[in-house]
Amino acid sequence: MAKTPAQRIKKHGSKAVVPQHQLPAVVNPTTARTPEKAQSNSSLILIAGVVASLFLFWYLHLLTLDQLGDLSADLAMPDSLIGGFDAAYVSQLQAAMNDDARGQLNYVHKTAGTLFPLIFGFTWLLLIGTNVARKALRWALWSLPLLFVVVRLWGNAAIDGVLASGTADAGQVALASGLTVAGWVLLVLSLLAGAAAVFLGARQPKAAS
Repeated sequence: MAKTPAQRIKKHGSKAVVPQHQLPAVVNPTTARTPEKAQSNSSLILIAGVVASLFLFWYLHLLTLDQLGDLSADLAMPDSLIGGFDAAYVSQLQAAMNDDARGQLNYVHKTAGTLFPLIFGFTWLLLIGTNVARKALRWALWSLPLLFVVVRLWGNAAIDGVLASGTADAGQVALASGLTVAGWVLLVLSLLAGAAAVFLGARQPKAAS
């Protein structure tokens, strides 16, 4: 019968041979996350976001809203009017669009009209955040896509409300028109902010070297 280590030491003293037991090496299941890998993951998300934003812009403004002109006597949807619109134009739309046409525009606002600003806004926040190191400048650039999302979603609801009303209220029309113009302006400014962020990100390694 094999002796225990304590019995071996008691019998042989310091000459006792005690078998050494080693615990198996612990395998770390986590994968090392390097800055290069994190940057690669961010780049993949950015590319996917940009592609999705371009597709949704095309689908919303160049396809769906244009096709809705068939239901409004070829009158453009208010969303597409970069310069805004007035009460007379809204009255023409109300006369040309029936309940089914207005329902389709409302459905577009709830689907592609909501997805486009949200995905675009998220993508541009990530684009700016990964390229701009200065906190104050980053927040200043972030404010543009954030405002764009709020204004576009608010503008969708305002347009639906104006078209659903029986008469073209001047105040409601002015609000919907102002939100539409502001949405286009903020979209352009957000694009410029993204370009500025990429430019600053490209210069950053040279400044650190």
